[in-house]
Amino acid sequence: MTPFSQSDRSPLVPASRPVQAVIVGAGNRSMLYASYALTHPDELLITAVVDPDPVRRRRAADRFGLPDDRLYASVEELVAGPKLADAAINGTMDSFHVATTIPLLHAGYDVLLEKPIGVSEAEVLELYEASRATGRTVFICHVLRYAPFYAEIRRRIENGDIGEVVAIQTEENVSYHHMATAFVRGKWSNLKAGGSSMLMQKCCHDLDIVSWMKGSVRPVRVSSFGSLYQFRSDKAPEGAGTRCLADCPIESECAYSAGSMYIEKKLWSPYVWAGLPQGNSAADEQKIESLRTDNPYGRCVWRSDNDVVDHQSVIIEFEDGSTASHSLTGGTSKPCRTIHITGTKGEIVGTMEEGSFKIRHPDRDGASTYQEELVELKVSADMHGGGDMRLVTDFIRTLRGEEPSISSTSLDRSIYGHQIGFSADRARLENRVVEIRELSRELTAGRLEASGL
Repeated sequence: MTPFSQSDRSPLVPASRPVQAVIVGAGNRSMLYASYALTHPDELLITAVVDPDPVRRRRAADRFGLPDDRLYASVEELVAGPKLADAAINGTMDSFHVATTIPLLHAGYDVLLEKPIGVSEAEVLELYEASRATGRTVFICHVLRYAPFYAEIRRRIENGDIGEVVAIQTEENVSYHHMATAFVRGKWSNLKAGGSSMLMQKCCHDLDIVSWMKGSVRPVRVSSFGSLYQFRSDKAPEGAGTRCLADCPIESECAYSAGSMYIEKKLWSPYVWAGLPQGNSAADEQKIESLRTDNPYGRCVWRSDNDVVDHQSVIIEFEDGSTASHSLTGGTSKPCRTIHITGTKGEIVGTMEEGSFKIRHPDRDGASTYQEELVELKVSADMHGGGDMRLVTDFIRTLRGEEPSISSTSLDRSIYGHQIGFSADRARLENRVVEIRELSRELTAGRLEASGL
C-alpha cells in the first residue's frame, strides 16, 4: 500500500488520486459507506481500520486488503502515529462519536460522522467548536437529504414552487421487526447502554429534514409528548416466556418471534449474528442455539431491559412564526416516512417509500378546486431511499474543493435538527416548552458555555 506522504496533506485532495480514508468503528454503517471504495476505487481508498474488536478488524482488513500494520484497536493508537489518510469514516456507537472525532480532527483528518452527532447538546457544540478551531470538515450522515425524494422536494421549495413554507408535518412509522430488533432487544434499546434516546437515534434524520426544509430559518421553541407504552412486562400476552426459542409456549403465534424474524425471514442479519464467530455464515443450528441461550436478540420483546420510548410526538415553532410537527410510532406493520408541507402558494405531500410526491395548487378556473402534479422519482431499494452512496460522493467532492450539493450535511448545517431533538427530549421529560437558544450565544471566546445545557 502506498504510504500517505507529507505532500498529500494539503487542505484539498487532488483529483489525480482517490480520497484516502480510515474506518473508525467497523460496524454495519461505516462498512456500508466504506464499500464505496470497492465500486469507485478511483474516488475512495480505505487505508486502515480502527476497532476494539479483533474479529471486526480482521473482517475489514480482508474486505479492503489491509496489511496487519494498518489495523488499530483505538483512535488513540491511530493518531499516535503518522497520518494515514485524508479522512475518517466514523461509525462508532453514539456515545463515542465526539470522543473519537475530536482527536481525529486535531490529527488532521476530515470526518464523515454517523448520526447522531453526539448524545447531548453540549457534546455537539463541543465538536462544532473543535471543527472550527482545527479548520477540518465534518460531514454528518444525514443520508435522507440525499434521497431523491427529499432532495427534489427541497429543490422545489428553493424554486418557490409552493411559496413560503407555513407548516410541515412529518411522520416515521418504524416496523414491528425494526422496533423489536434495534429498540427493544438491540443496541439502542436502553438509554444508558445505547447512549441516545430513540428520538435522537431514529428520528434525527427526520428532524434534520424538517430543519433543512426551512433553510436558514431557525427553530426557537419545542414541545413533545411520548412514552414506552407497549413493550414492557405488564403488556406481555398471557403465557409469554422470557426467550422465544427457550420457554415461550406462544412463540409460534407471535409476530415478534425471534425464530420467525431472524431464522425464517432472515431479517437484520448484520446485527443479530454479529456476536457469532462466523457471523451470518453460521449454520442455522448455531443461530437457533444462540437465540435460545445468550443472544440478546432471542429475548421476549415484553421482557427485555429496554427503556426508550416506543412513540413520541414533537411540535416545533420557527423564528418566522411557521410550525412543524413530527410523529414517531414504533411497532407498525409497514414502515414508511411521510411528509406534508403547506406553503403560501401550494403544498407538497408524499411518502418516501412510494418514490413519488404530489404538488398541489389552488385552481380558480378549473373544474376541480385544485391542480395536482405527480413527481415520480427513481428510488433505490436501500433503506434510506438511495441516499447512502450519494452522501459519500458529496463528501468526496467537498474534500476536493468542489461545490457541495444542496443536500450538504456539513456540521454547521446539521446542528438545528439536533437542537430540536435534544430540546424535544427535555420537553417530554420536564413537561414544558423548551426554548432553543441561538448557536452564537452558546459559544464564547472559542469555548463552550456548558451551563444550562
